[in-house]
Amino acid sequence: MANNTRWTKEQVKLAFHLYCQLPYGRIHSRNPEIIHLAKVIGRTPDALAMKMLNIASIDPAITSTGRKGLDGSSKLDEEVWNEFHADWERLAVECQLLRQQLEQASPETIEPENNALMPEDFTGETRRVLTEQRIKQHFFRRAVMSSYRSRCCMSGLSEPKLLIASHIVPWSKDKTNRLNPSNGLCLSAIHDRAFDKGFITLSESFKVVVSDILKARNDPFIRDVILPIEGKTIELPERFIPSSEFLQRHRNEVFLK
Repeated sequence: MANNTRWTKEQVKLAFHLYCQLPYGRIHSRNPEIIHLAKVIGRTPDALAMKMLNIASIDPAITSTGRKGLDGSSKLDEEVWNEFHADWERLAVECQLLRQQLEQASPETIEPENNALMPEDFTGETRRVLTEQRIKQHFFRRAVMSSYRSRCCMSGLSEPKLLIASHIVPWSKDKTNRLNPSNGLCLSAIHDRAFDKGFITLSESFKVVVSDILKARNDPFIRDVILPIEGKTIELPERFIPSSEFLQRHRNEVFLK
């Protein structure tokens, strides 16, 4: 991509794609990921960091906290913002494949969340599907983890190998929002499992609610680990606040009352 004064739509898409995956505090021209992408798209690191801060200026999660990003967002920035929010899956895959094409890299360089290897005899359509699945998992995990500063929002655990980018509305129940970071929580493996099985949920005010079914169990682990977080407000992310609509669906469709 040529370094012209006017940003192309492809460049803005790739800037937004990376914006979603970096903590806000790491959006600066010295960040190695920004330096690398800037080289790929033919921009300077300063220009790319400024574009990402332009995008931050239209992010309600940033502006609602008093941070302003950087004035100067364009209609194209807003257009890309709206396109992503309308179709996270398509744009996440499209941007990753575009970036890999520019880098002349193989799509199989994307690591799946569970680090499973793709069998060598998978070819054609099967390989394409698995490649896209890896891309989606990778994007969702990075977007959720960066927003929650790589800490379980319920327990505060910060060991990455024990953290899950958990879906509020299950993956199988809402294709449109599978990759929407506002449909995600950063949870420890045990809290993810309890949330997924409906033993815990979140109230409208982001407080942990524990199922009466679980509270009735005479189990020391539940008593020592799960019950103490009941009524506790989760640590909210710096971006992609959990959607009230998705939380209501979890309470109505998943939570065991």
